[in-house]
Amino acid sequence: MLLLRLILKNTFRHRLRAVLTMAGVAIALTAFGLMRTVLDAWNAGVSASSANRLVTRNAVSLTQPLPYAYKGRIRQVTGVSIVAAGNWFGGIYLDEKNFFANFAVEAEDFFKLYPELVVGPAEQKAFTMDRKAAIIGRKLAERFHWRLGDTVTLRGTIFPGQWPLTIRAIYKGARPDTDETVLYMHWAYIDEVMKKTSPRRAGQTGFFMIGIDDATRAAEISKAIDGLFVNSQAETLTETEKAFQMGFVSMSEAILAAITAVSYVVIGIILAVAANTMAMSARERLGEFAVMKTLGFAGPSLALMLLAESLLLSLSGAALAMAALPVIADAFATHLAQYFPIFLVSRQTMILIPAFGALVGLLAAVAPAARVGSVRIAEAFRRIG
Repeated sequence: MLLLRLILKNTFRHRLRAVLTMAGVAIALTAFGLMRTVLDAWNAGVSASSANRLVTRNAVSLTQPLPYAYKGRIRQVTGVSIVAAGNWFGGIYLDEKNFFANFAVEAEDFFKLYPELVVGPAEQKAFTMDRKAAIIGRKLAERFHWRLGDTVTLRGTIFPGQWPLTIRAIYKGARPDTDETVLYMHWAYIDEVMKKTSPRRAGQTGFFMIGIDDATRAAEISKAIDGLFVNSQAETLTETEKAFQMGFVSMSEAILAAITAVSYVVIGIILAVAANTMAMSARERLGEFAVMKTLGFAGPSLALMLLAESLLLSLSGAALAMAALPVIADAFATHLAQYFPIFLVSRQTMILIPAFGALVGLLAAVAPAARVGSVRIAEAFRRIG
């Protein structure tokens, strides 16, 4: 009990120093947590991928189309349960700064493949029956204040022209990592217009989303699908949805590596600051430690006391970071929704913060604690003199 009182008293003996140290640890760990959350947001599509979904695209590039007629042949492959054609539409709403993802899909099959996109039965029916309908995510509706029945016109880039769409449904995510900022329209609507305006582009699709019965057979089924179109004018590349998403993430690999490195550099900097604080504390109190040894305190007890003080400071800073991070992350999610549709602090990040806080506290006090524990009483008094 006496040691505990001494630890608390000595930790906050220099209040300004203690507060600044805790604030420094808190700021550093909050920054670390934010950078970890950015990395998680970048990989959100990968995390949300299903093992029972495959993607078939043109083997040359995603920008090259595939014949829609491939769908029937893919559907006949053993193990394939459902196939839905889709296109990245790339439409612009009013201005380029209003960017959001928009896809043209075969609605009925697509939403069977994605049960995490939750839509009411009445809304889904209204969307299915209207060829010029759109379904949008909840966050997208909030961003532009769109409601059911509103007409939204997208300016086509890949598919030129003005494309009026009526919002017939608003979906919600069944999971926290579901992207609620996407607009979906009917693939058949685009195909009909292409038949009239650009017949050579009709009957083509950008990719096929494929549902399979057994995730363990993904590689086998992918190989079987690609084998159907070997030596054709449009050979295919089929991969799991996760691998497909990873392809986009890998394009930013250098940026992600830099963010990861900086996040750990931040931890190293605050470790140096905390170590300096504990070294100063140990030097200033060397005479006190000598007196305590003359009174019967063992060297290991004094070393543990200094370690406890360091841990108390660093863990207090970690606690502040854990309290601040969700609030700051919510603000980021609100203001950067168009860049990071999913910006959630993960459980792993919330575990890493106190873990690194404890690590900083321990490492910062190792050298001073070892010095205090081993210093001789006479030597300590000579240093004072």
